Amino acid sequence: MRLVFSGAAHEVTGSCHYLEVGNTRLLVDCGMEQGANLYENVDPPAPWADIDVVLVTHAHIDHTGMLPYIYARGFRGQVIATPATCDLCRIMLKDSAHIQEMEAEWKNRKARRAGNPEVQPLYEMNDALGLLEHLVPCEYGEIRKVSDEVTVRFTDVGHLLGSASIEVWMNEDGVEKKIVFSGDIGNQHKPLIRDPQYTKEADYVVMESTYGDRLHKKGADHISELVRIVQETLDRGGNVVLPAFAVGRTQELLYFFRHIKAERLVRGHDNFEVYVDSPLAVEATHVFNQNELNCYDDETQDLVRAGINPISFPGLKLSVTSEESKNINFNETPKVIISASGMCDAGRIRHHLKHNLWRKECTVVFAGYQAEGTLGRTLVDGGRSVKLFGEEIEVEAHIEQLHDISGHADQNGLLAWAESFEKKPQQYFIVHGSDSVCDRFAELVSQRTGCAAAAPFSGSEYDLAAGAWVRQTAGVPIVKKTAATKKAQTVFARLVAAGERLLAVISRNEGGTNKDLARFADQINALCDKWDR
Repeated sequence: MRLVFSGAAHEVTGSCHYLEVGNTRLLVDCGMEQGANLYENVDPPAPWADIDVVLVTHAHIDHTGMLPYIYARGFRGQVIATPATCDLCRIMLKDSAHIQEMEAEWKNRKARRAGNPEVQPLYEMNDALGLLEHLVPCEYGEIRKVSDEVTVRFTDVGHLLGSASIEVWMNEDGVEKKIVFSGDIGNQHKPLIRDPQYTKEADYVVMESTYGDRLHKKGADHISELVRIVQETLDRGGNVVLPAFAVGRTQELLYFFRHIKAERLVRGHDNFEVYVDSPLAVEATHVFNQNELNCYDDETQDLVRAGINPISFPGLKLSVTSEESKNINFNETPKVIISASGMCDAGRIRHHLKHNLWRKECTVVFAGYQAEGTLGRTLVDGGRSVKLFGEEIEVEAHIEQLHDISGHADQNGLLAWAESFEKKPQQYFIVHGSDSVCDRFAELVSQRTGCAAAAPFSGSEYDLAAGAWVRQTAGVPIVKKTAATKKAQTVFARLVAAGERLLAVISRNEGGTNKDLARFADQINALCDKWDR
């Protein structure tokens, strides 16, 4: 039984863990790194084509975004996730592939003009579409046998629609162990979705630590904050612009606005309009509506049973096409505009900022964390001038923040989850946190639970049967590569992955008929003759 840490080790994004039990090879998550990263990630110790199953904790791109990448390199196994996560992956991975293609096209236009080498997209739409054919839904609480050696169960962990912690029962050569992967643990008392559910028993726990060093403000009344901001802004004749993540945060805001509308909390503007201007957010909102009874909390389900859509209301406008998006700013009636991306680093929100930032009567409201180096962070930090589409824009609009609206549990919430195990785990592995937070939170978990806890770096390996480290690595700082080097590595790595897949296919055909094997060999030799220079 091998556990190898690949991604989100002393980093917050790019979650990926490799688990080998007998002849079964699994990944838990296969996420994309986002934003600044400190350390190199080590690929799992098996060719992508040899991975049998990927278990997905939730649909966020830092947990799923590399699935089309490994599909392009030979992976053809099952991707098991909750039904809601499968639904969200169907829209989010296609959106991610579109972004990869568009970014590569934009870079290559510049490269051609400058006479520089072109880049390849990380993956293409066909890779995402092929991967989606391998999604396999598994309901919360269902005990699913993955192989003779591995059984799994998904438990609602309250972070995002469909998000889960995953219990994995392992049996190898008569040795039985259980490991639990926390996924991203949700904040308590969030709108729409249930609070995190706890797991009672585990031998080992792989646990996130995103907010392991901070506490959320207690009793934050986001509806009252929104009412004040909307009232003041509409009274001034301005627009309220809300940068918001398309999946999760946008739907929470719609829940708040439904309540505000139903209770007539904004005076003198009963019919104010709320625009959702993001194709991905519109599709995600439909997914939320389709999974209401499987994932919503009791309060929200009561609304549904009463015939009330908890994220819809009079005056809600869903904008999909570019023309619909442009028309929003030609309409001079004061309104609320919710648009992606949440950190203002891409997407339609940048157009809305261009049209509204210079207007003193308008307000820009940030409803989420703004990472260093993003336009959102510049505005939150008080920047008085920003550049959008080559034009310098003076910041005259009011800048507001909704504090502690995070979908992540804070330190107390994480510790409550860690301490919920009635049978004390043998070892906690702390991941998915910034460099220093992982180490500090591992010490805190050990103090609070009385169990061993460690924060491994990428490439570290643990023998789950023996209960001992095989290898503990140190973090390898990232060395910046040139565009030409990246291109060569990306394309050649894809070729190597194809060769590894061919070897795996050859191995699986052992015992076939002589006629079929001879034909297969002839095809391989013909291909080699063509390329052997």
